[in-house]
Amino acid sequence: MFAPRQVLAATRRHPSAILLIVQLVGLLLYPMLESTRVGPVALSAFGIVVLVFTTGMVRRTPGLTWLSVCLALPAIVMLVLQAVQEMPWLQPWSATLEALFYFYAAGSLVAYMMGDMHATTDELFAAGATFTLLAWGFAYSYVALQALQPGSFGAAIHPEQPRSWTELMFLSFALLSSTGIGDVIPLRPLARALTSLEMFVGVMYLAAVVSRLIGLTLLRR
Repeated sequence: MFAPRQVLAATRRHPSAILLIVQLVGLLLYPMLESTRVGPVALSAFGIVVLVFTTGMVRRTPGLTWLSVCLALPAIVMLVLQAVQEMPWLQPWSATLEALFYFYAAGSLVAYMMGDMHATTDELFAAGATFTLLAWGFAYSYVALQALQPGSFGAAIHPEQPRSWTELMFLSFALLSSTGIGDVIPLRPLARALTSLEMFVGVMYLAAVVSRLIGLTLLRR
């Protein structure tokens, strides 16, 4: 087993790896908790944990800490209110803030990776963490859009119902990775415009950022 000092040292050396692990664990937890009685509270709590971890990551990048905190704190308050006081009308507002926060954190990590001509191990982890941050950002954008414009997204199963967070996250990863839309599709014009933007961002991220890191890694070797 790892000693606490070893874990702390690894966290300091590779903070991007910790953020990536937290994001991936969230992908597994959300489907398990989404339909349970304590699901909303648990999901909100985990969302707060992710926000805290992401705020810590932004502090290690060229991003402005005060701006990330200004985006994170209202989102955390709204998540708590939705979980405790049952205020569903706050969802589009909290989802919008979370989307902005994740996009800003992703941009900060991109600046961190592009800041020098060396590809460190932590920057390679940051490439994966940035991908997940972008996917989460677009997923929360879809949540906010669906709340403001019901019927923005459809699916083969229960097309008349709003899509769950897990379905929208699946759509986001499918679009960002350019693997296809799958069974969740955008129906309204704004939804189609937003999904088109995510496809463009995914292609440009792989072409500009990931390819650069791979090139620097090969050059170093």
